[in-house]
Amino acid sequence: MNRPIRVLVVDDDFRVAGLHRDVVASRTGFTALDAVQSLGAARQATKAHAPDLLLVDAFLPDGDGVEFVAAAGIDAFVLSAATDAATVRRALQAGALAYLTKPFDARVLAERLDRYARMRNLLVTDRPLEQEQIDRALAIMHGGAEPATVARSATEQLILEGLGDDEASAAEIAERVGISRATAQRHLAGLASRGLVEVRLRYGTTGRPEHQYVAVRR
Repeated sequence: MNRPIRVLVVDDDFRVAGLHRDVVASRTGFTALDAVQSLGAARQATKAHAPDLLLVDAFLPDGDGVEFVAAAGIDAFVLSAATDAATVRRALQAGALAYLTKPFDARVLAERLDRYARMRNLLVTDRPLEQEQIDRALAIMHGGAEPATVARSATEQLILEGLGDDEASAAEIAERVGISRATAQRHLAGLASRGLVEVRLRYGTTGRPEHQYVAVRR
């Protein structure tokens, strides 16, 4: 199992920092580190705890949060009340994967975190990436639909690779491959109709049985 994604919140308003940290803590697959209120503390925390993702305010009492993002070399979102185009451009140029204008609903941050996890899951691999995988990762992070350049056969191949020799549900495959559950279910149904995947039922203690998928080895 992959280790949780470690997230550090950097915001000088301790109430806001706490709210953002609580959102992180509520998401499956994430670990919320203790929030910090200054860049000095953020530098110490990054050295001590090696976060995977930073949530950084653009302007902090002891310096520029955007410059910190650029220098940190760590995946980051910029969360700021600043809405001027120059600050947004600077954040994107610094490498920010998302820019959220405060105040925002907790669901907005939760959705961006979930997208980040799916993107990261697709890109954390030692194998060379195909262009379709790169396109899909970018589309996932930035909220686009699955790229039109991704051929159905390419998606199916990714699903079969993600399935491997395991028995897994559509939701588990979706997380491994970095696609939506609906897309995974659609392609798994197509693979099953052609005899490339076997569908099994897993019965729990209550409720309807869950479909499990196993690749058919020839």
